[in-house]
Amino acid sequence: MPRETLTREQIVQAAIELLDAEGIEGLSMRRLGRRLGSAATAVYWHVKSKDDLLVLAADAVWGEVQLPDLEDAEWQAAATTMANDLYAMITRHSWLVPAMSTHLLYGPGKARHDDHLLAVYEAAGFTGQHAEQAMKTVFTFVLGTALGAASEAAWRARQRRASGDTAEQTQDMLARVSEIATQFPRLRAHSEKWGDRDPAVRARQDLEFGLQTTLAGLRAQLSDGPVGGQPLQ
Repeated sequence: MPRETLTREQIVQAAIELLDAEGIEGLSMRRLGRRLGSAATAVYWHVKSKDDLLVLAADAVWGEVQLPDLEDAEWQAAATTMANDLYAMITRHSWLVPAMSTHLLYGPGKARHDDHLLAVYEAAGFTGQHAEQAMKTVFTFVLGTALGAASEAAWRARQRRASGDTAEQTQDMLARVSEIATQFPRLRAHSEKWGDRDPAVRARQDLEFGLQTTLAGLRAQLSDGPVGGQPLQ
C-alpha cells in the first residue's frame, strides 16, 4: 500500500493486531509493513519509530473501555462496569502491561478514561484527594488481577514465536508449578481443589470478589467520613 493511501489510524490498528498476535517482541516496522501490504519506509512517513507506534497503540486501546452515563447509573454500577471493561481490555491486549513497565503511556485515550473514572467517584461523594485515591484503589486492584492473565498470554505468544505450538510447553509449566505447590500444604490443598476449574472462570470470580470487597470498603469510607477521622491535607 503506497504511503499516500495509508493513514495513521490504519497503521495503529494494524499495530494493535500485530501486538495481540506476537507481543511487543514481535512488533517491527517490517512486519507491520507486510501486514499492511506496504514497505516499512511508508510507515515511517506517519510514525517516527517503533516506540512511538507502541505508545499510539497503547493509547488507542483505552477507547475500548465503556464510559457509563452517570445520569442513568449509580456510582457503584458505573465503577463495576468500568472495572470489568478495563480487565477485559487488558486481557485482550496482554502486551499493554509489559509496555507500561518500559514506556510512559499517556495520551488522549487514557486521559478520557481517567477523567470519567474520576467523575464516577466524585458522583459517589468523594472529593479532592479522596476521589483520586478511590479511583486509584480500584484501578490498581483491577490491574493487579489482570496481570496474571496478561503475563500468561504474553508467555504463550513468546512460545508460539519460538516453536509454533504451546501445548507441550504449557503442560511442562503446569507440571513444574504443581510439583512446587505440593511442597507447601496450603498451596497443595488449594491446587487440588481448583485443579479442574477453568482458569478464566477462576480469574473472573477473583475479579468479582475483589471488586465487591473494594467497593464495600469505599462505601464504608463515605459513611465514616474522611480517612482516620481527619481530612487529608
